[in-house]
Amino acid sequence: MKQLGFYFDQTRCTGCYTCVIACQDWHNELTGDVCWRQVLTIEKGKFPAVYVNFISVSCHHCAEPTCLDACPVGAIYKTENGIVLIDSAVCLGKDSCSMCLEACPYDIPRFGAGEGAKMQKCDLCYDRWEVHRKPICVESCPMYALDAGYIDELRAKYGKFGEVEGFSYLASNKPSIIIKPKRKKG
Repeated sequence: MKQLGFYFDQTRCTGCYTCVIACQDWHNELTGDVCWRQVLTIEKGKFPAVYVNFISVSCHHCAEPTCLDACPVGAIYKTENGIVLIDSAVCLGKDSCSMCLEACPYDIPRFGAGEGAKMQKCDLCYDRWEVHRKPICVESCPMYALDAGYIDELRAKYGKFGEVEGFSYLASNKPSIIIKPKRKKG
């Protein structure tokens, strides 16, 4: 199976949150209750030697998603191109179950504030792929820090990168993301 995924270039990200807002707008989630994409801030050091990095993350559409196996009703499934999706009509919701959230090592599944809210997460803009467009977060990034495509093609284009502060690649899940790390100066 070919596996879609993300590439993130930490050296380009300025933490502007355009990817987050574009995602919320595209998915009509502007209330701010649920963010499918997040920008994490990593701060280290003391003045004058400070170090700040950003990591734009969403569901990693893992090749081996633990959330899928944890769902007791089979509401989580993978498409033929590796996108991990949720069938909200089948999901039991946060009041009855949150096993997907407990199983995800990346703390990705989101539940809205309302009673009986169903699990939500990045769907890698599945609707856009169907018309040969990349995810809205990729197309909206003013710094070109994001890309998406088949993970083997992304690796061929950008290379393989190791650990990044604030993110751990778990071989058991095989997250479909490549992160180019920003190196500390000095």
